[in-house]
Amino acid sequence: MAEITFHGTTINTSGSLPAVGSEAPPLVLTGKDGGSISLADFAGQRLVLNIFPSVDTPTCAMSVRTFNERAASLENATVLCVSADLPMAQNRFCGAEAIERVQTGSTFRNPQVLDDYGVRIVDGPLEGLAARAVVVLDETVTVLHAELVGELADQPDYEAALSVLQ
Repeated sequence: MAEITFHGTTINTSGSLPAVGSEAPPLVLTGKDGGSISLADFAGQRLVLNIFPSVDTPTCAMSVRTFNERAASLENATVLCVSADLPMAQNRFCGAEAIERVQTGSTFRNPQVLDDYGVRIVDGPLEGLAARAVVVLDETVTVLHAELVGELADQPDYEAALSVLQ
């Protein structure tokens, strides 16, 4: 279990992020078309997992916009934005914001993913949603970078996450 804060109040997560150097846990999400997506769908690519509570919050929306902008300069890497939002909500947001360079995945059919990555919030007003985290994987799904953002309302460290892909 890890402690983070939400507007200064301590809340807890279900575990810890996968350690740098370890193999990432399996991942099955619901993609924008309603079908399943997994780590195997990104075989041979590096993957940035942008994990957050909901695209309908300002901080989460900004992270999707920022990674969308930064994704244009990434070689052999995909950004996958992960939240509990339904695919229709993710699609609506991406369409309205002209988000085209990131992919989205929903945990709504497989919330176990949040426990597998140690990011499920277990108490407080956002219980059941994901904490804000960024996990970067190489082509063999080895963890290159893992950040659990200490204050849920803060942005992740984009530079630290993307620098491991240089």
